[in-house]
Amino acid sequence: MKAEYDFSQAKRGALISSKGKTRITIYVDNEIIEEFRSRAEEAGTGYQTIMNNALKEYLNKKLEKPVTESTLRRVLYEEFPKIIQLTK
Repeated sequence: MKAEYDFSQAKRGALISSKGKTRITIYVDNEIIEEFRSRAEEAGTGYQTIMNNALKEYLNKKLEKPVTESTLRRVLYEEFPKIIQLTK
């Protein structure tokens, strides 16, 4: 070990960069954290990874458009004649 080290060119920051991720601080209910930690332990991974995956899954479901009345009417109008032909 050296007696002195030169840190004049050193930069502060994380030792390992996390490309595509941002570190944030949030408040989450204790029950939520405990559940994610429990699931992570069972899966053999980190609880933050499990939380990230859950958020991604939620966002993907949220992006799916609900079936509207007009969409349902259009599908029935298109498909109903085909079903009638099959039953004859």
